[in-house]
Amino acid sequence: MTDSSRIPMSFMTPGTSSFADFVATNAPDLLPARRTMPAGNAAELAPHGTTIVAVTYPGGVVMAGDRRATMGNVIAQRDIQKVFPADEFSCVGIAGTAGLAVEMVRLFQTELEHYEKIEGITLSMDGKANRLAALIRQNLGMAMQGLAVVPLFAGFDHEAGIGRIFSYDVTGGRYEETAFHSVGSGSMFARGALKKLYRDDLDETGAVTAIVQALYDAADDDSATGGPDLTRRIFPVVHVITAAGGHRLPDDEVAAVADRVVGGRMLRPDGPVAALEGGR
Repeated sequence: MTDSSRIPMSFMTPGTSSFADFVATNAPDLLPARRTMPAGNAAELAPHGTTIVAVTYPGGVVMAGDRRATMGNVIAQRDIQKVFPADEFSCVGIAGTAGLAVEMVRLFQTELEHYEKIEGITLSMDGKANRLAALIRQNLGMAMQGLAVVPLFAGFDHEAGIGRIFSYDVTGGRYEETAFHSVGSGSMFARGALKKLYRDDLDETGAVTAIVQALYDAADDDSATGGPDLTRRIFPVVHVITAAGGHRLPDDEVAAVADRVVGGRMLRPDGPVAALEGGR
């Protein structure tokens, strides 16, 4: 007779350092990508989250996300969190189907923690980026039905001594970005703003301000991106990562930056203008 109170032997047997592979072998039905979906496009049935922006600066990297989730032409949530710590030295921002994206982030967090416990060391920055790519690839079936998850990943690489940013496509393709990047429906507007605002000598405050400016511009042109909500005091989630570790900026600090940005827009609605070089 089997004692149901005993831990299954699969939990006691040495195996892979990948938590996702362990679940796929022992309880595949728990993985989001293994669930069966009815035929058809389900994109309009679930809330979607946008926009995520990341910027590197000497000594670290900053990632931020707006707070709006949409479902078709409806605002599904005004204060959703889209940027999460992946581990002590990295973070991930979600764009796409919000529910699946949050599940993927939780699995990714567990994946990194599991690897560290089994191997006794943390994954390299490239290793973390590759693990996330594998999780995205497993979701390809749902992505083809409109339930895509396209995160943005960033962190501090101790071997290189710099902040790094990685973007992905729905097939799990991994691409390293230089200086800054954005994903989501407002990404083209955010990247356009950062092309004018970014400098390679920004400090942390300058990088945070540039990101808030970029999200403001994205919200100005993209209805799915939420700008600073001064009435409800809802502001972007901003995560900063340096060699000392990562942390979410307190809401009052982000609010102070957002208030300055909004105040500046009262005088110049289109935002700060980049100085011309080499001519007038």
